[in-house]
Amino acid sequence: MFFNDPISDMLTRVRNGVSARKSSVTMPHSKMCEQVARILAANGFLAGVKVAEAGNFKSLELSLPESGKITTIDRVSKPGRRVYVGASDIPVVLGGRGLVVVSTSNGVMTGREARKAGLGGELICKVW
Repeated sequence: MFFNDPISDMLTRVRNGVSARKSSVTMPHSKMCEQVARILAANGFLAGVKVAEAGNFKSLELSLPESGKITTIDRVSKPGRRVYVGASDIPVVLGGRGLVVVSTSNGVMTGREARKAGLGGELICKVW
């Protein structure tokens, strides 16, 4: 199965899984999706992240939280329109209650971590 944008596919599967009240969602593995999922899990938006291998095929299984922790999950930078910001321009989501994921030169991190490190980069998604 070919996906043009695996991150958008992951966010859509999570959004659909939360609205359908599923306990977990499965998708094809990519390093970027795994890094974004681990950040979401570390900040309490996902219950867990597991990488499963079956032969040459890797899949990513995301455990969704039981409560409605995720109300909105939006992709900011898209393949047709990349969005880059400096460290001082990283947005704060819902007064700090939400989360923005940024891809920097030092890896994928939250907006708060990137601001603290003085790094800008590509805005991946916003979650609240």
